Amino acid sequence: MLLVPRKNILVPKKMFFTKGVGTTSIEKSEIISDLLKKKKVPHAVLNARFHEQEATIVSQAGAPGAITIATNMAGRGTDIKLGGNVEMRVKTELAAIADPTLHAAKEAEIRAEVGRAHDAVMASGGLLVVGTERHESRRIDNQLRGRSGRQGDPGGSRFFLSLEDDLMRIFGSDRMGGMLQRLGLKEGEAIVHPWINKALEKAQKKVEARNFDTRKNVLKYDDVMNAQRKEVYAQRREFMRADDVAETVAEMRSEIIHSMVSRRVPEKAFSEQWQLADLAEDLRRILGMDLPVEEWGREEGIDETHLRERIETAADSMMAAKAANLGPELMRYIEKSLLLQVLDAVWKEHLLALDHLRQGIGLRAYGQRDPLNEYKSEAFALFNAMLDELKERVTMMLSRVELAPPEPAEPDFSRTIENHPEPEPIMAEYGAGGTALLSAAPARAALADPNDPSTWSQTPRNAACPCGSGTKYKHCHGRL
Repeated sequence: MLLVPRKNILVPKKMFFTKGVGTTSIEKSEIISDLLKKKKVPHAVLNARFHEQEATIVSQAGAPGAITIATNMAGRGTDIKLGGNVEMRVKTELAAIADPTLHAAKEAEIRAEVGRAHDAVMASGGLLVVGTERHESRRIDNQLRGRSGRQGDPGGSRFFLSLEDDLMRIFGSDRMGGMLQRLGLKEGEAIVHPWINKALEKAQKKVEARNFDTRKNVLKYDDVMNAQRKEVYAQRREFMRADDVAETVAEMRSEIIHSMVSRRVPEKAFSEQWQLADLAEDLRRILGMDLPVEEWGREEGIDETHLRERIETAADSMMAAKAANLGPELMRYIEKSLLLQVLDAVWKEHLLALDHLRQGIGLRAYGQRDPLNEYKSEAFALFNAMLDELKERVTMMLSRVELAPPEPAEPDFSRTIENHPEPEPIMAEYGAGGTALLSAAPARAALADPNDPSTWSQTPRNAACPCGSGTKYKHCHGRL
């Protein structure tokens, strides 16, 4: 392992014809790209920002003199072949030639050129992978090394490190910097020592162990949500398979009524402590019913059980009347649709609440409490609150559902067909001469008998109404 200060990176003595530079972040790859641009060195940058050109860049990374700067380069879906990728060049360059008769000659030329380039790269040592620093994970370093020497081709890799790198600064040995300074090393001098490799390996193991603990901790939190997810999805599938959810909806309504009565009329409490006005307001808000709850509460010998039974009887009667008005089939369809829609809505809100809880639950550790146990208890309470919200919303929406008449359709004047009949046939209907048209209206008015209202429909709209009111027929009995 070669260790040098960051501002004076050394170049290996053996020059390779094709080079790949590996960085740990996009920002650092752009910094190196800017340095190469100032030196006017042609290169290609592969940092997942140019998806369309990514395959082309990787396929030609093995061409003679090619320099490729990559960030976490693993796989990329295209193999690096020394000399360049023949298939990619053929596909790209033949697409630009319009004459098909020239394709065969051009393909042969490309294959010969790539063959010569392959021999030149092989003779110069193959592909050299240069790492600007070591990654936090050894797996990524090995993936970067694996870009060279693939399929028996020659190649090499070299990593350059500094004590100022994040990996060495945070996770490396604190005594190493002082020890190297006491050895009297000069600025820019390369250091090769087994202690460096050992310290680096320990640092990477620390990072991998920390990342493993983080992933394991995240999985524990996700298991809590996953258990709730399975329960909700199983319940939703049960609702979807059921042909009739009337019994489920009735149980929800009964539980909501029981909860309201228990909250406003506590068990074993004196009648003076009953909150009957608030109970009546809850019934109006959720069930949409005005019940004489306060009068029932003043009756002799009534308790919370009788009060709850009266409310349930009134609610069941209201829903039965609503089902009879809407029709049993339509009511069953409405119940199932509303139940599924409300379940989806409250589940999405619950997931958002769990996400917010997860972000701040780590602060419970300052109070000497386990954040995971706190998250489990809080998530369980939120899940129960979600179920209560589901029952209340379904009951509230079903108690207010009504069948509205269809709205009249707006007239579509764009499709109106104008019809202007010729005057000759109309005149011929009344005889020759234009005066026949003028006499048509009085003739129709004569057909209306003032004593027979069934004949008044024959009256022209602008004629006097046969009833003798003195107004036009369209303003009297002919009004629309």
